[in-house]
Amino acid sequence: MYGEGILCASNAYEKKFYLNPEFTRLPEDIKNELKIMCVLYTEDVGGIFTISFDDKGELFLNTEAAEEDLLYDEIGAGLKIKQIRRDKAELLYQLSMFVKIFILGQDVE
Repeated sequence: MYGEGILCASNAYEKKFYLNPEFTRLPEDIKNELKIMCVLYTEDVGGIFTISFDDKGELFLNTEAAEEDLLYDEIGAGLKIKQIRRDKAELLYQLSMFVKIFILGQDVE
């Protein structure tokens, strides 16, 4: 895993979505968008998808698969992450700012 803290994760094996309790202050529509994005990701390519952050507030999109998962689409996983970074750039920027201000207590100008 990259980063220091987990923002959220989706697990195709357990059919579960996790949102870090530190992010309960996010607006409901943002939380729903994160859930939809993460769950659709794992439904599409499989494995485990996480959005994490480092101590500078930078977000990392990471995917991994169980060693025995023969259906995991590694190429599709990388392409899907690129698509998310492109299509959800504004959301990812806003989440990064939220982490910097409310989680890490940074002074952002």
